[in-house]
Amino acid sequence: MSQRFRATASLRDRSALLPEYTTPPSSGRSSPFQLQPSGQRFADDLEGQNDEHLEGLTAKVKLLKDITIGIGNEVRESTVQLRQMNDAFSETSGILAGTFRRMNNMAARQGCRWLWYIVFLIIVFWFFIILPEELDQAHYS
Repeated sequence: MSQRFRATASLRDRSALLPEYTTPPSSGRSSPFQLQPSGQRFADDLEGQNDEHLEGLTAKVKLLKDITIGIGNEVRESTVQLRQMNDAFSETSGILAGTFRRMNNMAARQGCRWLWYIVFLIIVFWFFIILPEELDQAHYS
């Protein structure tokens, strides 16, 4: 950016661009903008500050670009994982549907006997797993 400024404005034109800074302030106080009569020093300082700001902005833009690229990569990886999970769930859904269909067929052939098996399994589950945990909690209370 400063190269364009240098290309379009010569050294003697710089003081014409900033005429108010070529003379000291009328208050008599010292100012950081007191310059040589030509104003060249102030213009050079401004160019240096502009270059520093430009470098800072360039670094911030690069950082934002890197963050955006990282977000894009993460989105692509997440999309692949979600697609794989969707396929796995679809496959599991098909397996479960087949299992329930076979279980219903078996239940229809067995009549009421399968209901007694389920009740028996629930009682065994309750007797060996849930009941001891309840007794332990009551013992420690």
